Formats: sequence, C-alpha cells, structure tokens
Amino acid sequence: MATTPLLAPYGAVLLASFGGPEGPDEVMPFLRRVTAGTGVPDARLAVVAEHYLARGGVSPINAANRALRDALAAELARRGVDVPVVWGNRNAPPWYAEALDEAEQVGASRVLALVTSAFASYSGCRQYREDFAEALVGRDLELDKVRVFFNHPGFVEANVDALVDACRALGEEGRVVFVTHSLPLSMLEASGACGPDYVAQHLEVARLVAHAAGERLGRRLEWDLAYCSRSGPPAQPWLEPDVNDHLAALAAQGVEAVVLAPIGFVSDHMEVVNDLDDEATATARAHGVRATRAATAGVHPAFVAGLVDLLLERAAAARASDAGVPGPEPVRVGDLPVRPDRCPPDGCRRQAGVDSGRPAACVAQPGETYQHDG
Repeated sequence: MATTPLLAPYGAVLLASFGGPEGPDEVMPFLRRVTAGTGVPDARLAVVAEHYLARGGVSPINAANRALRDALAAELARRGVDVPVVWGNRNAPPWYAEALDEAEQVGASRVLALVTSAFASYSGCRQYREDFAEALVGRDLELDKVRVFFNHPGFVEANVDALVDACRALGEEGRVVFVTHSLPLSMLEASGACGPDYVAQHLEVARLVAHAAGERLGRRLEWDLAYCSRSGPPAQPWLEPDVNDHLAALAAQGVEAVVLAPIGFVSDHMEVVNDLDDEATATARAHGVRATRAATAGVHPAFVAGLVDLLLERAAAARASDAGVPGPEPVRVGDLPVRPDRCPPDGCRRQAGVDSGRPAACVAQPGETYQHDG
C-alpha cells in the first residue's frame, strides 16, 4: 500500500495496551490470563475480581483506549496523515493478533506500535516487545515500537494542567503525592539497563510537573512519590511507600490536604479508580486528610499531539536509518536522556540478570503481569 509521506515507511499504527474485562463473565478469565504462571490462587483473584464486579465487571481501560485511538486518528488526519490506527491488547480482546490482521488487510507491510505506558520496565516495555514478537510469527510484517515517553513535553504538559486544576479545586495549600504502580525491586534494577531506571523516570516527571504547576499557582509545591497496587508474595520486596501508608504518615505529620497525582498511568485504569479514588481517598478521610485526585493524561490535546509527534519522530528516524543518514534529535524535557527506540538484549528483563524465557525482539526490537488492568 502507499504510505503517507510523513509516516512512511509505516502503513498502520498499532495502539497497544493491557486490556480489561467488559462484563462480569470476563473478569475471572481476564485475571487468570494476567497472572498466568505466577501461582496466584483463584481465592486471591476473587478478591481482585470484586473491584471489577462493583463496576459491572467493566474495566475503564477499554473505553479510555477507544477514545485515545479515535483522538490519535483525528490528530493524524488533521496533519494530513491518512493511515489506520488499529488497537490491540495483551490480556483481552481485541488481541494484538487481531489488530495486526487489520493492518495486513489494509495492505500495511510495516507497522508502528505505540504502547500506553510512559515508563520503561519489564511490564511497560520489554513484555510488549515479547508479545509483539509472538504475534508476528508467521506474518510477512515488520513492526517498530515508539520509545517510552515519560520525558516528552506533551505528557508532562498534560500532567501539569491536571495538577494545577486539582490544586485549585482543593482550595488550600495541600501536599502533592505523585502515584505510580509499584514493582518488585528485581524489576527496578533491570529497568536501568539501557537508561534511567523506573524510579528515576518517575522522580524526573514529578519534579518537572511540580515545578511547572507551582510556577502557575504562584507557590512552591511540596511533593512525594508513592506506589499503589502491590501484589505478589509478601516476602518479595517491592517499591515503597505504599500510598495508603504514606497518607497515614503525612497525617501524623500534620498534613491536612493532599492531591493524588497518578503520573504513572496515562488513563483511568482500575488502579486509579479503585486504588486511588476508592481506597486511598478512604484512607485519607479516615486520617482526617482532605484529598482530591488529579486527572490522568487521557485525551488531553497536548498529550495526543505529543504522541503523534512521537510517531512522526520515529518514522523520520526509520527513513533516516533506511537512507544511512543520522535521524532527528529526539525531543525531550528535563535533565534525563530519552530511552532508546531499539532496546539492547538485556534491557528491562523481568528481573535483573534473568531472562523471561520468551522471544526478546521482533524486526526492530519490539508491561503488567502484576497489574489489574493497566
């Protein structure tokens, strides 16, 4: 097929995400797929299932991804890029294989994948590449993956706007608690194999967002980084502090108001609506702390425009590589370097020094086992 020059050599964009159930009957099969090979018993999964069943068995992630797919298509069209945006998931329909079928049906021979994870870790980067490699088996199709975008200006700007709005809604000088998904410490170590590690990436985003939001609010914002959604065996060390423990500690220090800012998530996953809107907010209330939650990036115009910028940047890099000339300088904000487009073989393993046992790469080196749906 002919490709649009700005996105050449790619004939389709794959929006790749985690997936989630869309009805009560899908909840337990979904959770079993998510935790396959981890030994999590059904009794534990049944507890997690209640989070979904309380919302009709429907995860918010799929609606968010449909909205993002449509927003990306609209922004690409606005810039004169006429290519299909297909959507696929790791753990629920539509599957990656179905999305790649769509791409092949329109004649695409190269696909550019955009993953709904701003941060690099096994779960947020390498596992997607492994999934893509499996989905490509038997296909005459090439696939490249856009780099993670934690320090891209569009992502940062969307989170700045969200934090400013939340601080103004709180109506007083509260403390900011940035929140992301926790990881086993073994994954943290492995995440730094080809760039800033998972914690460093989040600290950089938190610093940038707090500084810019504080300038707009006319005051210096005090902030911390906390984690949610820890799972796995109790003896396994994970990133801390847990957001609920941290809120209790802040209350003991006399903090009376907080803004929960979920910078680790690009949309309202189950971790956001359950772990923050329900559980963390209840913890704050129980300790006499007023809490409000900042929005996720979602389909914020700056975020959507920034993702399209990343697609076009990656396409320009591919054209330059094909021509044997230097590619464009990657756009970033802050002090940390960008993560590479092409990850090294040891990048973001499941744990430091241990491979996952799955294919490591597709044509161009294309996470969350531990997550509910994000």
